[in-house]
Amino acid sequence: MINVIIGTLIPFIGTLLGACTVFFMKNNSNIKLQKILLGFASGVMIAASIWSLIIPSIEISKDICKLYFIPPALGFILGTVFVLILDILSPNISENKKDNKTILLMLAVTLHNIPEGMAVGVSYLRYILSNQSVMLTYAIALSIGIAIQNFPEGAIISMPLRNEGKSKKKSFLYGVISGVVEPIAAFITIALTNLAVRLLPYLLSFAAGAMICVVVKELIPEYQSDKKSNLGTICLSLGFIIMMILDIAL
Repeated sequence: MINVIIGTLIPFIGTLLGACTVFFMKNNSNIKLQKILLGFASGVMIAASIWSLIIPSIEISKDICKLYFIPPALGFILGTVFVLILDILSPNISENKKDNKTILLMLAVTLHNIPEGMAVGVSYLRYILSNQSVMLTYAIALSIGIAIQNFPEGAIISMPLRNEGKSKKKSFLYGVISGVVEPIAAFITIALTNLAVRLLPYLLSFAAGAMICVVVKELIPEYQSDKKSNLGTICLSLGFIIMMILDIAL
């Protein structure tokens, strides 16, 4: 059981290390750095939505549903609607537009981490049920792969927050909170077994819909405010390529 506990915590370590990057940032805030961070975050989130969420949702749906396109499509729609409703309600949460954007960004990444944690939980559940060492090896490999992917995701929460004037400790804390849901989701999945597996494709695509909606509605317009600069767009491509390589290679 110790193997399972340690294994489910590995992905969170990646987020933790990513959030730590905020302590290496300079104290001054500048518009160019903000565009770099927002563009990179957009690329990472788009790539993660496709390879970490939508494609796995489709693959899992093939095993549990004849009309396997329904869970990914329905989940994606619900995720998009959820963010739009939250955006309508967000003025009641905070009157500061930057704070509203921060809330949506953090929520999107947190939602993305929940089904990823469930996927880790499923892999360790298979090991528990089979008691085969090869299944444990697969589960640990998956945990390490997700941990590496989580490094840039932890950074895209904490670094933009710091650049907007939040303290280093608070920026780090928000990055950590976005990732702590992952091991929690893994343990819940192990406990719920079959129900969690059936919900997984919906939750994966739900997170994808939420992330894409935040990118299109909040992040891209923010770094595109200066029409003369293509810096944000270049960084989007860079973030997308890096995350795509991590998702495919790992």
